[in-house]
Amino acid sequence: MRPYDERLDHLLARAARVFADKGYHPTTMRDLSAASGMSLAGMYYYVRGKEDLLALIQERCFTQVLEGARQAVAAARDPQERLQAFIRHHVSFFAQHMAEMKVLSHETSPRSVSAIKRRYVDLLESILKQAAPEQGAHDRSAATYILFGMMNWIYNWYDPAGHIDPARLADLMASIFLGGFVETHQEAK
Repeated sequence: MRPYDERLDHLLARAARVFADKGYHPTTMRDLSAASGMSLAGMYYYVRGKEDLLALIQERCFTQVLEGARQAVAAARDPQERLQAFIRHHVSFFAQHMAEMKVLSHETSPRSVSAIKRRYVDLLESILKQAAPEQGAHDRSAATYILFGMMNWIYNWYDPAGHIDPARLADLMASIFLGGFVETHQEAK
């Protein structure tokens, strides 16, 4: 991953917003130039084209969310707290990056990004294995994607400035998920 560069960061944020609003395929480099306030030459200093921009948006976003999740989970004491920390971090991060979330959800990731994405999925799956060790691998894998579905769909309806703040939303999701996936199985013993 490239070192932090304020102009590149600005370009990636604006490109994510345009891709989210207009769609990746119909967006042109001229659209991105207008939205970012950068000349085409200035943009081409950073990227070869919009494919490069998409890859950088996804790489930067997944790298940041993975690192933040690892830190959040490391501070937790038990499996349920680790799961809650993961959910809180994910929801809070994407509440601040709604355009990026939409782009990540709708556009195919290049191979380099898929590896980072896989590590993020594996982290959640390992937390679920600790929280509900009796669950089989197939159920745990399905539950991982069910939880991501809950968390990732918020870009369609959630307003971070609305009545429910990101922390409360994350707590609701954790409560629903823990009560449905973890607790139900533990009661069945």
